[in-house]
Amino acid sequence: MMIGVCGWVVGIQLGAFRLLDEVMIDKGLSDIVMLGFFVGIAAFVASVHKSLRLRKAIVERDLAEAKASSVARHDSLTGLANRRRFVEGVDTAFRHGPEGATAAVLLIDLDRFKPINDLYGHAAGNVVLCTVAERLEQVLPPGSIAARLGGDEFAALLPSSIGSEAIARLAQAVITTLSAPISWQSSELKVGATIGIALAGGAVGDAESALHAADLAMYQGKKDGRGTYRFFESAMDEELRARALLERDLREAINEGRIEPFYQPVVALPGRELTGFEVLARWRHPERGVLPPSEFISVAEETGMIGDLCYDLLRRACRDAANWPSHLQLAINIAPQQFQDRWLAEQILAILNETGFPANRLEVEITESALIQDLEATRATLTSLQNLGVRVALDDFGTGYSSLYHLRELKFDKLKIDRSYVNTITMSEERAKLVDAIIKLGSSLGLVTTAEGIECSGSLDWLEGQGCDFGQGYLFGKPMSKAETDRYVENGPAETAARQQIAA
Repeated sequence: MMIGVCGWVVGIQLGAFRLLDEVMIDKGLSDIVMLGFFVGIAAFVASVHKSLRLRKAIVERDLAEAKASSVARHDSLTGLANRRRFVEGVDTAFRHGPEGATAAVLLIDLDRFKPINDLYGHAAGNVVLCTVAERLEQVLPPGSIAARLGGDEFAALLPSSIGSEAIARLAQAVITTLSAPISWQSSELKVGATIGIALAGGAVGDAESALHAADLAMYQGKKDGRGTYRFFESAMDEELRARALLERDLREAINEGRIEPFYQPVVALPGRELTGFEVLARWRHPERGVLPPSEFISVAEETGMIGDLCYDLLRRACRDAANWPSHLQLAINIAPQQFQDRWLAEQILAILNETGFPANRLEVEITESALIQDLEATRATLTSLQNLGVRVALDDFGTGYSSLYHLRELKFDKLKIDRSYVNTITMSEERAKLVDAIIKLGSSLGLVTTAEGIECSGSLDWLEGQGCDFGQGYLFGKPMSKAETDRYVENGPAETAARQQIAA
């Protein structure tokens, strides 16, 4: 089109010159008239050229704006709608939908995605995300909006035409579709999905409230075991308010030192000689009394408070144990999130230097779930700790993800057999065989073993007979405050156990 217009302009120029020549020959006009005529034609041509350049600039600008708008409203990796576009779509559907219609928001969080990123790299993670996006678009009905909100979190807006009864079936179909294996080089990658669902209506009337409600429902699904879907219910909001209150109280308790170390005895087998204590957190809540770790540790981990809590607990425990006999060891559990801190070993060394507690009396316990978060970071941290003289134990062995590869590569000093195996060994032949196998495995790898949760003499006798090295459990003593532990160390287990029985 531009070429045709330019040709038209050039034609006007040539025709004008020919006309000017004819006029001058026929009429004999002066040079001044001829000059004026030429200037007028030139101005006209310049005006047309300027108009064409302006139109070209406008077209290019419109194309650039359209591209920028598309980029601003779509996820660059998957091509799905991004959060901004999704929020716009939800607001429109919820606020301006047909009377009595039931649009729905599905919040989809991938399960087991982080281990894929850690073990196979970000390229594999990107393949998983793109595959999830493709599958999501395929399974959703026409008129839906699929979006990636960020990270491994996706969402879908379902049109009101689908009907409320079909939403549950569709949610299950999404879970099934996304759980199918994904090929990556010579491996098959597997993720799952947990879905929270919020329906339009009542308090759920816009995008913000819908995403909030769906997030609460999804969180409930995670608590119930993942790989499932849950609809939002008003009780979930009440639970969230209680959770927010707990977080506030926990932050205050950590800052004010109300999380204190309790100590549970660890004894040698056979002989039952006291060898040390495991540090266990207890929260002296002003209204609820003394709370065990199950009431608050997961909250501390999820909110990022676990580092401050653990370092403060270790500092206080090292001070408490400094005056105990020098052969008594101190064991403390380090949360998986802390092993992502490259300065963990330096932080522990600083606490040891500050309190004067010898590194060779400290044992750090790591749970199996920490191994899959970042194997290389975990290896570097464990090596640094062992170079300081700190021993490392693999806690709750048999309940997580560890393998012979992990045991060989990470060079643990001890295996701790989970209490769920120990407390059933006298009732279940299968459990007894598993515990026996763990003890023999530890021995073959040069690792000592500790059995947790010993509560009866029958279990103790069996473990001693199988060659277990250490024992821990209520049979030897419950977790105790510093004052009780000092008496235990001074007077032995018999008097302390009698005091605990009287108190109970």
